[in-house]
Amino acid sequence: MSKLFSATAVPVIETERLVLRGHRLDDFADSLALWTDPGSVRFIGGKPSTREEVWARMLRYAGHWSLLGFGYWVVTDRETGRFVGEVGFGNFKRDIDPSLDGMPEIGWVLAGDQHGRGYATEAARAAIAWGEAHFGPVRTACIIAPENEPSIRVAEKCGYREFCRTAYKDNPTIMFVRDSV
Repeated sequence: MSKLFSATAVPVIETERLVLRGHRLDDFADSLALWTDPGSVRFIGGKPSTREEVWARMLRYAGHWSLLGFGYWVVTDRETGRFVGEVGFGNFKRDIDPSLDGMPEIGWVLAGDQHGRGYATEAARAAIAWGEAHFGPVRTACIIAPENEPSIRVAEKCGYREFCRTAYKDNPTIMFVRDSV
């Protein structure tokens, strides 16, 4: 069946240490390991995903690229090709106040054994540079759990500033915004 359809071309981005590329069917095992790891999702909903939910997530990533021209990338180690995590922009139509409508929402998640190496900042900066070229002058946002200090540091290093404190799905959430230069 996969031979009948071709995925929308997802741009490949290379940084000093990383490659950001589109998801492939053979990424499912790595994505499943990532999203079922309690440590990886501790601040992202707090509950490991099911196999079915991870599959739906991968389809949502492909749908973003196909319908919106942006989405999430797989992040791999440039030297080894090893899976590092996922980063990208989404439009999730979140039920959150204030609304994120009209603002691409950036997000990142790394495999637990890849934390503490600066990969999240490197990948997010690469995605932001792509976003600035793709979106033009636009405000982007991210939402982060207040206790997720490492992600807050990544957001701040990437030029995001706290916009407001709110709640998402009844959980305290900080909304950060970044205006393109």
